Amino acid sequence: MLSPVQIIKAKRHHKELSEKDIQNFINGFLNGDVTDYQMSAFLMAVHFNGMTDNETFYLTEAFINSGKTIDLSNFNKFKVDKHSIGGVGDKTSLIIAPLIATFNLIVPMIAGRGLGHTGGTLDKLESIQGYSARISVNEFIQNLEKSNVSLIGQTDEIVPADRKIYAIRDVTGTVDCIPLFVSSIVSKKIAEDADGLVYDVKIGKGSNLPDDDEAVKLAKKLVEVTKKFGKKSIAVLTDMNEPLGNKIGNWNEVEECIAVMKGEKVDDLVKVTSVLCGAMLFMSGVANSIEEGEKISSEKIANENTYKKFEEMIANQYGDIEYLKNYDKKLRSKISYDIVAEEDGIIAELNAYNIGYASIELGAGRKKSSDKIDFLSGIDLHKKCGAEIKRGEVICSLYAETQERIDKALFQMQGSIKISKSKPQERILIKDIIY
Repeated sequence: MLSPVQIIKAKRHHKELSEKDIQNFINGFLNGDVTDYQMSAFLMAVHFNGMTDNETFYLTEAFINSGKTIDLSNFNKFKVDKHSIGGVGDKTSLIIAPLIATFNLIVPMIAGRGLGHTGGTLDKLESIQGYSARISVNEFIQNLEKSNVSLIGQTDEIVPADRKIYAIRDVTGTVDCIPLFVSSIVSKKIAEDADGLVYDVKIGKGSNLPDDDEAVKLAKKLVEVTKKFGKKSIAVLTDMNEPLGNKIGNWNEVEECIAVMKGEKVDDLVKVTSVLCGAMLFMSGVANSIEEGEKISSEKIANENTYKKFEEMIANQYGDIEYLKNYDKKLRSKISYDIVAEEDGIIAELNAYNIGYASIELGAGRKKSSDKIDFLSGIDLHKKCGAEIKRGEVICSLYAETQERIDKALFQMQGSIKISKSKPQERILIKDIIY
């Protein structure tokens, strides 16, 4: 059996590790035989040298084996989930989960928190007073039995190796590494016992993996590894050069989702949501193609039953339904600042990366894990790319609890908004679909 140092050296020298080597290394890290600095060295070696297909599968398997898995075998309905690698204004899960549940499918969703400049589904949900993502696995299963849907965070029992290793990846610059991305994402999805998985792989400036070629590689690898575990899988590559929808934050994104479920038209958000739902309905057998599933979904997004299911999903996890009724009251942090156009023209660019980091400065995300989120802070976009604008018109509004936060956000926003005299290239929201 190789020692931790031998395993690090082997990976550093491009040698392939066996299933047993990887399993022992992960087990050793969990029981204290492998130190944090040894794990850091291993992760850096993987980051620079990559992993073979077999190694990536073995690492995913080791993550799954590090804890308990959820058993949903008693359900006689198809179980399907969607996962995004992270984007700015990416709020699709809040609509997708209840919508798919109305088709009598099971949606067991283990969602994530914000990462870097991108927001997290759990943070958005927790902006609803009372809502708890920290429920037991038993409650999670009971919610699925009752309502077909439940969204929770990763528990201490499910894939603990990923939780512990991710904390090191976050501070060692090894997040944007395809084998580590795949093992982290797929392990959690296999552990939740879904039958099929749709991956939303963001591509563009605001993605967690901004290199286009790398994003395509990630999409292919997610599908490939998921299928090796005997699950159906589809990856949809979606544009993330510009924020998705008109709101970036937490409560304001919930507000936007409710407005869409009540019939408001937010074209890019509806399009991406419908395609992802279409892929889920296709793999579940409800639709004969992704295109048919997209059509069915786009017609049902603003259906009364979708919003009712959303309310039910929130109430099941102690969320205050009365608070949801304030969605049109524009609840915001107390200090605001409007960014206005300095010239006539057309919005040519809204850099999602910079805007995402500006929202963090406002308080909508965390710079470190102990930071407390200000759920009412964020950014409202009044204009999107391609829109005409006059000098003095408001492009976007920033909200925060202090002027200092506004000032820091404005510094991050420098150069992120561009106005041109000509229309920019039409935005292609769906770049590719891989399955």
